[in-house]
Amino acid sequence: METERASPRYSDIDVWDPSDILDAMIEGQFTAVAAVRSARPAIERAARAMEARLKQGGRLIYAGAGTSGRLAVQDGAELIPTFNWPQDRLLLLMAGGKDALLRSVEGAEDEAEQAARLMWQHQVSVGDVLIAVAASGTTPFTLGCLREAKKQAALTIGIANNRGTPMLEEADHPIWLDTGPEPIAGSTRMKAGTAQRIAMNLLSSLVMIQLGRVYEGLMVDVQAVNQKLVRRSETMLQRLTGCNRDKAQDALRDADGSVKLAVMLLQGCNRQEASAILDRADGKLRTALASIGRESSLVPAPEIASPSIQDNLVED
Repeated sequence: METERASPRYSDIDVWDPSDILDAMIEGQFTAVAAVRSARPAIERAARAMEARLKQGGRLIYAGAGTSGRLAVQDGAELIPTFNWPQDRLLLLMAGGKDALLRSVEGAEDEAEQAARLMWQHQVSVGDVLIAVAASGTTPFTLGCLREAKKQAALTIGIANNRGTPMLEEADHPIWLDTGPEPIAGSTRMKAGTAQRIAMNLLSSLVMIQLGRVYEGLMVDVQAVNQKLVRRSETMLQRLTGCNRDKAQDALRDADGSVKLAVMLLQGCNRQEASAILDRADGKLRTALASIGRESSLVPAPEIASPSIQDNLVED
């Protein structure tokens, strides 16, 4: 496999000048980005298929082992605070469980039978979407999750860095990230890991946008679980409606922190009407506003940069 192959180019990397080593590794990161770019059509097809399942109430499931599993867990966990993705519709399956997030759990990635048990335990079914990630494309635990999920008619997305592997051949939507051999042979935390991280970030973000959890480039479904995010919610509401901070705070309080609901309240809807309109619009704020003829009346405030989210929430 390409991710395991020792490249002659790096055979004497340990005696190179540090600046040359860094240049080679940085070049590898650009290779990772190029690999994701080449996989763009596959990522788009997967996102479209995911949207169709998830808009019907299905769960989003991530599965992986080792580095790939940790990256998968990170991507999934961040959907809850960023997009208010329901916790009961997110399942993060890491070979070796939570302990494996912080240290290597020997043999965990080989437990294909455990993978099948987890699929049955969590009653994975036709409405669900599974994202299985493995650089090799052959990891028994991850492959076991994918195979069992597919048996239960769940939609399966396979992300791997080696062509022609079972992960890609058996997934409904294969995403091949052609990163080639690593500067340190077999260390897929390098190029392969970077490409996986980017691909999952793009895939999940695109799906959340398609599901209406972004409006005007803002994360209008954000969970205000700390003061930073409370301020961000207020700033978003000011930007979208032109109201002052006091009105933004009042509207958010009346909307239990929901930016979308607060926008509707500031457009003259009462709480019950606003909720009903958003429900009919499948949670899409743009559609909801258009249905009451108010979208054009919104007065954007000057653009204000938002800090990046640091929250991390993990569920087995």
